[in-house]
Amino acid sequence: MQNLFKGTGVALVTPFNSELKIDYDSFEKLLEFNSNGGVDYFVVNGTTGESATTSGQEKRDLLKFIQKNNPGKLPIVYGTGGYDTLDIVKHVREMDWTGVDALLSVSPYYNRPSQKGIIAHYDAVADACAVPVIMYNVPKRTGSNMEASTTVELANHENIIAVKEASGDFGQIVDIVANKPDDFMLISGDDMCSVSMISIGAVGVISVLANGFPKEMSGMISAALKGDYANAQSYLYKLSHINPHMYSEASPVGIKEVLRQLGICENHVRLPLVPPSSKLIETIKAIL
Repeated sequence: MQNLFKGTGVALVTPFNSELKIDYDSFEKLLEFNSNGGVDYFVVNGTTGESATTSGQEKRDLLKFIQKNNPGKLPIVYGTGGYDTLDIVKHVREMDWTGVDALLSVSPYYNRPSQKGIIAHYDAVADACAVPVIMYNVPKRTGSNMEASTTVELANHENIIAVKEASGDFGQIVDIVANKPDDFMLISGDDMCSVSMISIGAVGVISVLANGFPKEMSGMISAALKGDYANAQSYLYKLSHINPHMYSEASPVGIKEVLRQLGICENHVRLPLVPPSSKLIETIKAIL
């Protein structure tokens, strides 16, 4: 199981056409681009895929499409999460998990549960889920942090295999690595922190930048995992020039503009997100 999620996972965007319907032709092009670029697995319906504004039917349709159009036959991670534990449990129990290798589920947001509440939430989801669970800690989005002790306790659940850690708190990250079970995986949830996290025990990254820069991200992560940090840093320094612009007007606005300029998909996003400003378009064009 560890080998499936070692390396570079791409948090896929969901391309839309001008009517804001899913553009499956562009989605197929994106899958091919990333597969040819060397990514190791696909993550569908994550935050970068605008999961907050796609319907349940659209999520199911996206999953079916990637299962039938999977160049390289890469592992698939399906994203689902929210602030209603019973609703998520119902969803994972009713879902057909055929062809899905893991669930990525974000820590509950908005209602900001206690650490005990987070533990109870993930226990319930993992108990109900037919595939292994990857937790996702991203305090900037959820409004609460999964403390290291919480992650370590949940790491002992037989159906929880990893955490996508995007806290940026290296003290917390070290605590997780020092105390987790040997077979529990730490995955970076921040492209720019991934090399540093690998140096202390992470197995890879679930990446936003990989959508537009699969060869560079895969090269960087592969070099870091081999201990070739000089090579990994050379990739990192180049990518650092564009990374801030992926978030300056909210994600995935920036990376969709990169993909538009690369001819892979349009930059349409659903409200409350809005298309990139002319300034951001010109900035990305200059960097590319």
